[in-house]
Amino acid sequence: MAGGSLLMLLDDISVILDDVSAMTKVAAKKTTGVLADDLALNAEQVSGVKANRELPVVWAVAKGSFVNKLIIVPAALLISAVYPPLVTFLLMCGGLYLAYEGAEKVIHRFWPHLLPHDEQQTARLQANAQNVDLVALEKQKIKGAVRTDFILSAEIIVIALGSAVASGATFMQKSLVLSVIAVAITVGIYGLVAGIVKIDDAGLHLMDKESDVQQKIGKVLFTAAPKLMKFLSIAGTLAMFLVGGGILVHGIGFLQDGVEDIADLTGIFESVTTTLLNGVIGFIIGAAVVAIFTIIGKIRGNNGKSSAH
Repeated sequence: MAGGSLLMLLDDISVILDDVSAMTKVAAKKTTGVLADDLALNAEQVSGVKANRELPVVWAVAKGSFVNKLIIVPAALLISAVYPPLVTFLLMCGGLYLAYEGAEKVIHRFWPHLLPHDEQQTARLQANAQNVDLVALEKQKIKGAVRTDFILSAEIIVIALGSAVASGATFMQKSLVLSVIAVAITVGIYGLVAGIVKIDDAGLHLMDKESDVQQKIGKVLFTAAPKLMKFLSIAGTLAMFLVGGGILVHGIGFLQDGVEDIADLTGIFESVTTTLLNGVIGFIIGAAVVAIFTIIGKIRGNNGKSSAH
């Protein structure tokens, strides 16, 4: 009897693990866009420090990321158990944030005159350029990267939770799925970030070798490093629109119906059309939010000047 009970227990555990594995794969697929964005932003955030401090900075941010997820995962599970509709609301907020951040990046890149000019910030940047405190700069980069990671990690975990809920997962299954996703994305993202920021150093190291083959590989790596960073920056921005727009479209009934109706007309290109429309809608909504915040900022600025007079 004891042997039979043990076999039944092992069979139950096997079934649970299979279900968790399948749910984790689905959740990971749905978070791919945000992961690309997370990778691009973190690689960009930790770049620019001294070469011998790049890996310590990446490690410091990775530790901060683990702490973030120790907070986010239990909070997400608690919200899901106490008031599930709040998960959808938070997901929509995350989608809106991604669309806003992406639109702000695009506008700042192509139409910077449309955004408010902060004279005090410019003065601080000029002062820092003349007298740079490397320790303070490093701490600032770590703090900024951990803050960005918290927002994107929350978005990833909420998306994964939404996927698990849609799959009819039990509380235990949801807990395991989120835990696996949290650990996997942290190790994966910061492992890749560490590799990316050291590509140029690896290239320089190989260029000093006597072998012609190693020297050529080194030149390719050294030349490719800045191009890869630029590509990741572009890919991350696009991911903001695609993921953020997709979340907003799915959460707003008439937008989802409209996108589906248009996509149906394109036949075999339906999925491509849906993705493109999600991206366009993400940019439009994000640009609208940027415009609102810009107007509010100008009104406050004018009120401040009036009060000073």
